[in-house]
Amino acid sequence: MKKPELLVPAGSLEVLKTAVMFGADAVYIGGEAFGLRAKAKNFSSSDMAEGISFAHAHGVKVHVTANILAHNSDLDGARDYFRELKELKPDALIIADPGMFMMAREICPEIDIHISTQANNTNYETFLFWYRQGAKRVVSARELSLAEIREIRHKIPKELEIESFIHGAMCISYSGRCLLSSYFTGRDANHGACTHPCRWNYAVMEEKRPGEYLPVYENERGTFIFNSKDLCMIEHIPEMTDAGIDSFKIEGRMKTALYVAAVARTYRRAIDDYAESKEKYAANMGWYREEIAKCTYRQFTTGFYFGRPDETTQIYNESTYVNEYIYLGLVQAIDEKGRARIEQKNKFCVGDRIEIMKPDGSNVETQVLSLTTEEGVQVESAPHSKQILYVGMTEQASEYDILRVAASESV
Repeated sequence: MKKPELLVPAGSLEVLKTAVMFGADAVYIGGEAFGLRAKAKNFSSSDMAEGISFAHAHGVKVHVTANILAHNSDLDGARDYFRELKELKPDALIIADPGMFMMAREICPEIDIHISTQANNTNYETFLFWYRQGAKRVVSARELSLAEIREIRHKIPKELEIESFIHGAMCISYSGRCLLSSYFTGRDANHGACTHPCRWNYAVMEEKRPGEYLPVYENERGTFIFNSKDLCMIEHIPEMTDAGIDSFKIEGRMKTALYVAAVARTYRRAIDDYAESKEKYAANMGWYREEIAKCTYRQFTTGFYFGRPDETTQIYNESTYVNEYIYLGLVQAIDEKGRARIEQKNKFCVGDRIEIMKPDGSNVETQVLSLTTEEGVQVESAPHSKQILYVGMTEQASEYDILRVAASESV
């Protein structure tokens, strides 16, 4: 059995390094323009160079998004961007627009091109079209079932790879092509500026009855009529593999290092266990379920993979996340006193019981013994986001470990 690639998102250099250390085979990132996550931190040229170097040193590939639907005014800048990427040498470019595709083929033909889900890749003739243009991989539309993907696999060349989403937020619009954000706020989702109006609260009003809200809501706050549950296929690795998918893609370039670490680590183990034996995969299912539920999420669904979603795949009464753990920081280094250096993300205090989350799958409970600022000042709590702190604990941490605390334990 060919083991599928685990493709993990990274919205910053810190998250890229986390993804690499927690089990990614490849990461996908965006530059400061021409990708569909303009609100993510994204990568400067220097960060991208460092990230590519770090990933390659650990045997991990880097894919760079350039998947906007371009207007005339974008094209000159895109040419410059592709020339820059030619020098940085990522492993692949993720593109949706045919014009951007042809430009990339001309400027950096040595870099593989993957066709974004934005391109609405819903049938094998579309896959064949992109193959004939020189694409290495096509990302399947989220609206495809596993049966459809399996048929596509049988009708395209073996060397053309299929990439499909396995976990993360589901867009309400067809293949992510949303006009709501542009309509309501003037921020174009297809240019990377989506405001996620699918998560907003809605009510229905009839044209000739202004101010009269019709009773279609679930409670007094209205209905979150477009709000999909999140995709989770951790229990269906065998079906995903059997469909002939080459790369399992996790959604989430806006997510924290904690989210990326938890999801990458869980799917890494599930994929490896299934490759070793079906029995081992089945035996560890409880651990996968437990760990994946520690991520931030909006309940789970299998999306379109087993047929058309019905009313059970939507969340009508709220738009909030389930959030069982709070991210405290990524261990950047261990000093000569054995303390963990972190950039603090959320408040915690001396005496708190927290957890060290390790890439090998273990979670180590520990107690905070001391907090020291960069200036050497001892403090009792860490209330200021992004403050550099040295954390003394009863258990030893290592570089790239994640510090987190159960939401029920936080102050």
